[in-house]
Amino acid sequence: MTPETATMTAKGHVADAGLAASGVNRINWAEKEMPVLRQIRARFEKEKPLQGKRIAACLHVTTETANLMLTLKAGGADVALCASNPLSTQDDVAAALAHTYSIPTFAIKGEDDGTYYKHIAAVLDTKPEITMDDGADLVSVLHKERAEQAKAVIGGTEETTTGVIRLKSMAREGALRYPILAVNDAKTKYLFDNRYGTGQSTLDGILRATNRLLAGSTFVVVGYGWCGKGLATRARGMGAKVVVTEVDALPALEAVMDGFQVMPAADVVPIGDFFVTVTGNINVLRLEHFKAMKDGAIVANSGHFNVELDLASLAKAAKARRAVRPFVEEFTLDGGKKVFILGEGRLINLASAEGHPASVMDMSFANQALGSEWIIANAKTLKPDVFPIPQALDEQIARLKLEALGVRIDTLTTEQVAYLASWQHGT
Repeated sequence: MTPETATMTAKGHVADAGLAASGVNRINWAEKEMPVLRQIRARFEKEKPLQGKRIAACLHVTTETANLMLTLKAGGADVALCASNPLSTQDDVAAALAHTYSIPTFAIKGEDDGTYYKHIAAVLDTKPEITMDDGADLVSVLHKERAEQAKAVIGGTEETTTGVIRLKSMAREGALRYPILAVNDAKTKYLFDNRYGTGQSTLDGILRATNRLLAGSTFVVVGYGWCGKGLATRARGMGAKVVVTEVDALPALEAVMDGFQVMPAADVVPIGDFFVTVTGNINVLRLEHFKAMKDGAIVANSGHFNVELDLASLAKAAKARRAVRPFVEEFTLDGGKKVFILGEGRLINLASAEGHPASVMDMSFANQALGSEWIIANAKTLKPDVFPIPQALDEQIARLKLEALGVRIDTLTTEQVAYLASWQHGT
């Protein structure tokens, strides 16, 4: 069933309601690896801290996201969900949320841009008081097209680096109309989700799409933020020679100290076998780079939006273009040289794989759940701006995760606490 033939109602818009049973099984499988969110859900069921609040969520529709939605619903919220990327939806999960758990869900894997924005409009039609975004498309549409409606929103949360960048720009320009928590900036998010989650799931997506051997290859990581660090480490662990490109001196120096070769993109494109962008910026690999790549180069993106690759220019220059495998498109350039683009340049870890493992998303979505609770409690005292996750919530999530893993740590003695609080002690 295609987005054109599926029927959109207030209850949702999914590819195939018959997939719901499969989705339930996979949601339950993920839940086993999300002990922190389970503990939060148990408390939410008793206390109902989100009672009666309408939450509009624009997130990757995965098994892990489903467990977050069920946690918010357990807390008393009325939740509506749409996808934050046209290729990131797991259709069976969307079906389960809409038809088994009665959470309005508007998401179909492979939906076109028109359907994508209709889905955003559908969740905004629920008149949310809280927004929950991954990339800030929901917030952007709300502010650009529904400015009056934005006045009723008390706060929101943002999941990813790209979205936080966009929201901080809105705040600087005075365009942001309500406070938003930068979930991405929580240490229990970016130190784990961005690094370990992106590192593993990106390689998973590349390998599922191509079935190519990484060992012995030259693997180019474009951008050395936390996502790039995780990706570079794991590619090296699979036997690849990893080269990093950067525009910022500090992460470039860090990459050197971590043992990676650092080169300008123009110097590495003729020798790279795999290229993955993780920058959050636009057109970091352009036509001049594609033209200089070796025959058979494989290019993927693991940043939030597909704008990191200048695919329009590549398509215009290509002599031929065809799909050769699921999520693998071949572009033939002058001289017969071929460049392969994975997953339409969209998030490859979700386009051709299943995204981050549940264990790491456990912490990210614990931040979303507790962040929503915090917003409700504090919205009246906050101005329209982007705020960090409170340190107390970050530490609480870390403690809960350690407990779930069976890990115990030491505590400071009274003497040590006093020493750290004093300026009078010397050598």
